[in-house]
Amino acid sequence: MEDGFPATRLFNQGYSYTYDDVIFLPHYIDFPTDSVQLSTKLSRNINLSVPCVASPMDTVTESSMAVAMAFLGGIGIIHSNNTSPEQASLIRSAKSHRIPFVSTDIPFVRPDDSVLSASAFDSSQCVFVTEKGSQKLLGVVDKSIWDSLDDKEARVCSYMKKNVVTLSNTCNFNDVAGFLAANELDFVPLAGVDGLRVGMGSGSICTTQEVCAVGRGQATAVYKVSSIASQSGIPVIADGGISNSGHIVKALTLGASTVMMGSFLAGSTEAPGGYEYQGGRKVKKYRGMGSLEAMTKGSDARYLGDTSKMKIAQGVVGAVADKGSVLKFIPYTMQAVKQGFQDLGANSLQAAHELLRSGTLRLEARTGAAQIEGGVHGLVSYEKKAF
Repeated sequence: MEDGFPATRLFNQGYSYTYDDVIFLPHYIDFPTDSVQLSTKLSRNINLSVPCVASPMDTVTESSMAVAMAFLGGIGIIHSNNTSPEQASLIRSAKSHRIPFVSTDIPFVRPDDSVLSASAFDSSQCVFVTEKGSQKLLGVVDKSIWDSLDDKEARVCSYMKKNVVTLSNTCNFNDVAGFLAANELDFVPLAGVDGLRVGMGSGSICTTQEVCAVGRGQATAVYKVSSIASQSGIPVIADGGISNSGHIVKALTLGASTVMMGSFLAGSTEAPGGYEYQGGRKVKKYRGMGSLEAMTKGSDARYLGDTSKMKIAQGVVGAVADKGSVLKFIPYTMQAVKQGFQDLGANSLQAAHELLRSGTLRLEARTGAAQIEGGVHGLVSYEKKAF
């Protein structure tokens, strides 16, 4: 009797799933929670100790948030809704806490060369094969192909990927996108893309799906993009739809390397802005970068380009409750994520991705009743504390 579905089947039925719409079935556990490793990559060259990214929103990330996230092992992306000198000042302040960073070119070899050591892939998931080690591109050696070789001393010309499609490096983004579509290419170019940020209309303050009728459920979006990006070793940032630790577990297991959080961090001590009181509750402002209020500060270039005179909002302005310091609740959240990974039988993000790709991890779609049953229910009143 088949129990649950592999991800390939569940996400190819024509439905757009959110994180709450799917659930993983538990797997065999043979390790303690403390052995779960959450180290990951933000991009191909930037390593993080925890898979947490603070969103570049003007009510979420400025220098205080960036410094706090760096201290925790994550990273904060400072927003651009300010002048260049102001942004530079925020970045200088945040840079007092450094994140490990490596920047090297993709290595080149000649067709008659051999790749003898995995160290050749330390700075990139591939090696370029050229006519004289630096000129015309003849092929690409992917690390996954090299790993499967029985004879590591074989010449690269015998196993490299040939017929590599190339494009002039003077082309802009629109030219590249059009080229990929015209040639029916379903992969991300290896050169020039170090990470992908995935999410369209899934944020709590975003109205893109409602206004523009375009977008996708975040669970489906993360799985679909990650399935393609992983073939080129490109990390995926799951941006939006994160409300609890369970959503983080789902995003990471479905293929993301990090999660970008807005509302999850808004209202914290480190978030920009002052506290107010609404109905006796201590709150901070939280607004979408697609809201009209944020657009007047500069984010309209992101949503509309520089030429649109009539601005159409794709976000709202609201308030979120005081959450305290991220230095307190993010460590507890990460511990909950580790427990989730333990239940899945994965002791790292890489292990979770492999279990998903192999079909070992099984999923089910949740009915509305199942979602209610999976939460607190049947009580007259209750107090819910995360830690």
